[in-house]
Amino acid sequence: MASKQMLHMSQGQGETSYALNSSFQNAQQNRMKPLIEAATLDFCSSNNTLLPHTILIADLGCSSGPNALVLVSIAIEAIQSHYLKFQQPPPEVCVLLNDLPDNDFNMVVKSLVALRQSNKPVIVTGVVPGSFYERLFTSDSLHLVCSSNSLHWLSKAPEDLTRNQIPAYNIDEHARRDRLPMVLEAYAKQFRKDFTLFLGLRAKELVQGGQMVVSLIGRSNVIATRSSYISEIVAQILSVMVLEGVIDKAKYDSFYVPMYSPSSEELRDIIKEEGSFSITDIRVHDSTTDANHGVNNPSSFFNFLRALFEPILVQHFGDIMDEFVRTADRRWSLEGSLQEEHSRSQVATLFVSLAVLQ
Repeated sequence: MASKQMLHMSQGQGETSYALNSSFQNAQQNRMKPLIEAATLDFCSSNNTLLPHTILIADLGCSSGPNALVLVSIAIEAIQSHYLKFQQPPPEVCVLLNDLPDNDFNMVVKSLVALRQSNKPVIVTGVVPGSFYERLFTSDSLHLVCSSNSLHWLSKAPEDLTRNQIPAYNIDEHARRDRLPMVLEAYAKQFRKDFTLFLGLRAKELVQGGQMVVSLIGRSNVIATRSSYISEIVAQILSVMVLEGVIDKAKYDSFYVPMYSPSSEELRDIIKEEGSFSITDIRVHDSTTDANHGVNNPSSFFNFLRALFEPILVQHFGDIMDEFVRTADRRWSLEGSLQEEHSRSQVATLFVSLAVLQ
């Protein structure tokens, strides 16, 4: 089963690192800009009196590389513009970046140093290692929480599957189809539990009038046909490696990617049921066209997969990454099955803007 320590992107700045293979994620971050700007205006104006003198912003699941500061930089620029509009001196801003302890925080810290040395009104910066499925900040301290491309990662693989040793994937297509409803239900249940917890924790940490803007990989259709499009591609590559004797079938049967792609309807239901936030906006963006550029370039697509999944795969299967890439390349070049899988996908990015209920 995947542990929290495994859920980090490939480190460093090498060819297969997340830092050099995260353009897809960056595109989704840029689409969050109008939502972050609107949220910033809302919390700055929520008191209807004086503008706040101190503002705390947190990015949860910041990862590393060039994307680490995108969201907080959007918020800082929006704050500057708002205070300038009212001819007020800029506030003191605290920027806090969070990810799991095994994240490459060396790169993050260097980025924060550069941010502090810029002309932006940032007074304090810091990193907060830990899971965002736990308390991270003091009560009533944050004004804005952002998170991009992170909340589709679960806190752990679905307990209903791991406890009963039910494989999430199956070599035999008939057995896989028979088990699919059970597998999807287990993943949806785990996501509901995790996202509900996430909302409750952030509600305690946000100030009155606080805002939260998040994005995550979801799906455009209401009815789930897979737990996650990306994890299904990984599972298919691994299944070929099982048939070719590269990895052990028992290892494959006990492998679970802790990732789930919800629909916007699922998100609405969970948010309303949890009850801490009002929904300001939910947007659904068809990500198929975004992913096409990477899929049409096999090398970029394989590096993208490797940057996301290498730590999980190596932890579970050992040093298989070179063979994993060769297998993926062969399926692309000879069989065309990766293109077929992509053409059947209904990948979406969900953008959600929330306000703490008064």
